Amino acid sequence: MQAYRDQYASLFRSGQNVVLVGISSDPASELAAWAKDEDFQFLFGSDPGSSAYSAFGGDPRDNGMVGSRAVVVVDPEGRIAEVIPRFNQVDPGAYAQLKEAIDRVTPEVDKGL
Repeated sequence: MQAYRDQYASLFRSGQNVVLVGISSDPASELAAWAKDEDFQFLFGSDPGSSAYSAFGGDPRDNGMVGSRAVVVVDPEGRIAEVIPRFNQVDPGAYAQLKEAIDRVTPEVDKGL
């Protein structure tokens, strides 16, 4: 999650018309404390049963290991635009893929065009 934090301004346009929600099986109280300690600029959701994670292709047995995170890009109308079922958070190319997906669903006016 630190990589998302460190790339937040460029990748997620500092939250301008882009909302990032990290969903974890950790309890809400732990997520809130961790988010505060790490100065995360985005939201977290607690999914203790991993049902949301599983619904989007994640495998709860991976326990957050490299390449096991499911990333879902939702368009402004609330439709799923892209699912990256095994996002490799240590691969810079993965972030390029994610940025392209975000750019595809963000209205042109938001890109400064």
